[in-house]
Order: sequence, then C-alpha cells, then structure tokens
Amino acid sequence: MIISIFRQKIYPFLVASYRWYLRTSERSLDEAYKAALQIKAIEDKDFDGNKIDITSNKYSRNVMDYFESYLKKQLKIVRMRLTEFKASRFFLSESNQKAANEFGIQFPQPSVILQKLTFIDEITAKYTNLDELHSQVQINKDNSLIRIQPSTNQLKQQNFLTQRLDNNIPQNKANTTGVVPRSILSTFTRLQVELDPQAEQDVVKNFRNTQRRTIISVKFLLLLIIVPILTHQLSKALVVGPIVDRTFHKESANEAGLFLNFEMEEEALEELEKFEERIKFDNLLLNGEPLSLEQMENQIKTKANEISEEFSNSSSNALKNVFADILSVIAFSCLLLVSKKEIAELKDFFDHIVYGLSDSAKAFIIILFTDIFVGFHSPHGWEVILEGISRHWGLPANHSFIFLFIATFPVILDTIFKYWIFRYLNRVSPSAVATYHNMNE
Repeated sequence: MIISIFRQKIYPFLVASYRWYLRTSERSLDEAYKAALQIKAIEDKDFDGNKIDITSNKYSRNVMDYFESYLKKQLKIVRMRLTEFKASRFFLSESNQKAANEFGIQFPQPSVILQKLTFIDEITAKYTNLDELHSQVQINKDNSLIRIQPSTNQLKQQNFLTQRLDNNIPQNKANTTGVVPRSILSTFTRLQVELDPQAEQDVVKNFRNTQRRTIISVKFLLLLIIVPILTHQLSKALVVGPIVDRTFHKESANEAGLFLNFEMEEEALEELEKFEERIKFDNLLLNGEPLSLEQMENQIKTKANEISEEFSNSSSNALKNVFADILSVIAFSCLLLVSKKEIAELKDFFDHIVYGLSDSAKAFIIILFTDIFVGFHSPHGWEVILEGISRHWGLPANHSFIFLFIATFPVILDTIFKYWIFRYLNRVSPSAVATYHNMNE
C-alpha cells in the first residue's frame, strides 16, 4: 500500500522537481536574455539605438521616470538570473548531466550560451554607473543650482574646481586653502555660467536631478514609517493575534496566564480593594436598607471577573506586541538591506538640507536635541519612555535597570554630541559652533 502511494503520488512529484532543477541554468539564462532584449527594444525604439539616458530632455519627467524604473527592473532581473545561472552551473555535475540525458533534457550548446552572455554583457555594460547619475548635482553655499555637468569642456571643469572643493565632502572644506579667496573665484564662475549658451539647459537638468532626489527621499522616508507600522498592525491582527488568543486563553482558563508579572497582579488587587471599600462606604451612607454580605460579595465577585478579563486582555495584547514588534524590526531591516541606493539619496538629501541652514538654525537644532535627550530634565523623559516600553511588552518595570540606564546612557550620548561638535562641526562650520556656544551661555 505504501509503495503504491509512493509510486503514484510522491515519485512523480520528485521527478518533476528534479527536472525543474536540471533546467534551472537554461531557464535563468533565457530570462536574463529576455530582460536584455527588453532593454535593447527600448533603446532602438525610443533612443535611436543609443543607451537609455535618464537625464535626457527628450521626454517629459514622468516618461523619463517610467523609463528609469523599467530599466532598473530589467537590470535587476538580469543580475538575479545571472547569479542563479552561475550557481546552478557550479553545482551541475556529471551525474546531473547523465540524469538529464535519461529524462530527455538537452542543454544548449556552448556557442549559444556564449552568444547570449555576450549580448547580455554588451547591454548591461552601458549601465554600470547608473546609480552614480543621481549624485552629479552639487549645490553651492548660496543654494543656487549653477554647476554645469562635466560634459561641457575641460576649461569649465578647471574653473569649477574651487566650487567643487567648497561644496564637496566636509573634510575637504577644512583642508582647502588658496591664494585667492574662493568668493572671488565663485563670482567669475557665476559670470561664466550666465554667459554660457547651454547654461539654461544644464540648470534645468540639474533641477530635474534634484527634484528626482527629493522625490526618492520623501518616498523612502514614508516607506520607513509606513512599512513597520503596517507590518505591526497586520501581523498582530492576522497572524500573531489568533495564535496568542488561542494559546493564552487556554492558560487563562487555568488561571496560569492571567498576569504576566507581579505589578499587574498588584494593580488588579489594588483596584479590587478600592472597589470593595467604596461599596462598604456607600453601604454605610445609605438611608434605606443596607446591602447584605451576600449581595456585597456578589458585586465584588462580578467586579473581580471584570478585572480579570481586563488584565487577561492586557496580558495577551502585550504578548502580541512582542511578536509583532519583532516582525516589524525584521521588515524594517529588510527594507534597509534592499534600499542601499535610496539610503544614499536620503543621506545626500539631509546633507543639503542641514548645510543649507543658517548658523543660528544649526545651533538652535543642536541645543534643542541636546536639551531633550541629555539635558537637565531628560531623566524624567527617559523614565517615562522606559516604563512605557515595559508596559508595552508586559514586562515588570525594573527600577534598578531604569536608574542605571538614566545614569549612564545620557552621559554617553552627551559625550558623543560634544565629540561630534569638537571634531566634525568645528571644522565644517566654525561660525555655527561659535553661535552655539553663545546661545548656550
């Protein structure tokens, strides 16, 4: 009986799975080749056989965004399928080839494989620096988009050297000195740009790149907020909630899982004692016939059942929060892992916002954050946050740990702030540091 079931149901499934595994290399190469053909079709149809230039002014912004997203999708398919092709070819042995021959599977000829790989490499080689296109825009101190792309000529690149040193990474700012003040050189650069007949086109292109970077950063910020919250709510309602309710109510029926910690039990007892005292007090103030002991016990028992049900729901909700938070952290981490380009765009976006602020605004933000997290009144805020987290997870509020955390973490955070101001901000913007000290005093 068992052998017949194996032959009728299990063996055909295993054979089909093995055949699918043997065709993995051929299937992966074909899908990568098809994705490369899709890219080539767009190049021939919409870009006259040239590469897809996402900074081109030939089409509108929405059309170029569509081409960009489609190009990234196809390049991602090519990379994934080529990785799968290499892995499957690495694990392909002589026994697999013999099995393929027995199943009637014919692998493609090496010449066909080389032809497809050559075509794929020719297409993808044009887009190796695709992620660098978004970092070409540089903004000067006056927040004016006046930098021309390096595609003009060598003379303009030399004239822009001082401006690039002034607008590039902060370490170059601190170490750059010159005989002629940079403001004079930037004035000549601005005049040169204004007299350039292609300046308007370059400014429009730079503006589109800046607009694209802003849109990507805002979308990514919204994703960082929405994805964990949505994961928490959906997992709590659809996955974690039913499992915890089914398990926890069985334990609560045996009075084993009613309270997660002793603080919840003390809180329930305190609430029940207050209710009992209130009944006795109201009973003494009644002008009519007082309640009997049996009636008072019935009311107390009803209240005890209500309190037990309330704390049972609180305990199960705390358990749901633990597992839902874990899933939210996993979703957040996965989002960060697959969004390296968006993280770079977001960092660049914040850098331009921060360095575009005035010195007084920078000093105000620094004082605001330091006073909130490491200031004189911050221990009370940290205590409220830690107690709220403990209640959220159904943990007892360990006051020894809370006091130890308050005594150490704000001090460490304050040291990091001071070191950052001394080591980094003091080189990038000394005037902001001077303004910070004056405002702090």
